[in-house]
Amino acid sequence: MDVTGSDQGSKQTVHEAVAGDRRQTVEGGIDHLDKEMDTVSARDNNTGFGKVLTQTSFDGGAGVGVHSSSSRQGRWRPTRPWADRAFQHSTPIADGKALPYDQQMTSTTPFPPPATGSDDASLVAEARRVVGLEAEALRALAERLDHRFADACRLCLATRGRVVVSGMGKSGHIAHKIAATLASTGTPAFFVHPAEAAHGDLGMITENDSVLFLSHSGETAEILALLPRIKRMDLPILLITGRVDSTAARHATVVLDAAVGQEACPHNLAPTTSTTAALALGDALALALLRLRGFTAEDFARAHPAGALGRRLLLRVEDLMHRADGIPRVAPDVTVAEALWEMSRKGLGMTAVTGTDGGVLGVFTDGDLRRALDTGIDLAHTPIAKVMTARPKTIAPDALASEALAIIERHAVNALLVVADGRLVGALNTHDLLRAGVA
Repeated sequence: MDVTGSDQGSKQTVHEAVAGDRRQTVEGGIDHLDKEMDTVSARDNNTGFGKVLTQTSFDGGAGVGVHSSSSRQGRWRPTRPWADRAFQHSTPIADGKALPYDQQMTSTTPFPPPATGSDDASLVAEARRVVGLEAEALRALAERLDHRFADACRLCLATRGRVVVSGMGKSGHIAHKIAATLASTGTPAFFVHPAEAAHGDLGMITENDSVLFLSHSGETAEILALLPRIKRMDLPILLITGRVDSTAARHATVVLDAAVGQEACPHNLAPTTSTTAALALGDALALALLRLRGFTAEDFARAHPAGALGRRLLLRVEDLMHRADGIPRVAPDVTVAEALWEMSRKGLGMTAVTGTDGGVLGVFTDGDLRRALDTGIDLAHTPIAKVMTARPKTIAPDALASEALAIIERHAVNALLVVADGRLVGALNTHDLLRAGVA
């Protein structure tokens, strides 16, 4: 089938190709809930009418499928390529026809039926049922990942522009999150609403971009309407779908299988398990690309300058520390009373004790004062060197403020001296970190 719109071959336009595939899928059976009913049955010379072909029947094939006896004679159409042993086919053929997907796939893990009570135990049981179903789907998803995931990573990595992410409905919400995760982890990306794209937002997509579509059915009308335009632009298309035999899948460059055995919804209707699987694939893609790009914590911080996250990752000690005359410091031969005066003037609850070369000899804090008073010392005549704490905790000016907080918490101190090249260059305490929003 020619999907380029050229004058070669059958001279079939892109629109006709997509429309033709859509008709074939409709003929294959799509119910009103977009739960694909793959009712294609066939006769194969080796297997007989309607016999299911296992994955061992095909070189490199994955999943289970049937041969079509329609105009697509000889094309293998996979139903659901589950590789996870937790899912088995159960009586997939009835009266010469393949059963609907959610009747074919049954889980061997015994999950309880949906809870109906309103008491605490029933609500907790329902939560466990939902989480259990979704966790099982993710385990199955992880086990069947293959080279196609690596292909998807390389497709995104080779994109000179941005990854344009698009989806409708609940898939659209997941697409929004995937685009945000990609952008914040080093892969330029943004979301385009497929319905708005047809009304002008296609102008946001350039010839250097790639497109990531999310469609559980692979038959979302708004997505299919965009395919001719995207194909004409010759952009690579990555698809996350629950139907690897769908119209969208047939026109995608790389297809990631996000099929699930059933939705967690007790009616098997509301997108729940399927959206969790799609989100997990999106996260896996973003973080695999993060590793390929060598994206660091500092790179991450630069994309998150606002909020507590940005402050923890961007603020450094030198941004917060007191400098020059703001640093409380005394010589080792001054009295405790003189040191207390310096502490009161600078307001950090401590003073550094430094030598003539600016090196740190010790620190005198409120705690040191209380301990000294317990011994009955003479504040007016006792030198500070006698009661100071030698070898105090210090930090470098280029260290992250979050590191300073970690030292303060680990050693149960209220302040740190900032030292560079053996000399005192600053000081900060917990109040400085609190004001900056780090603590």
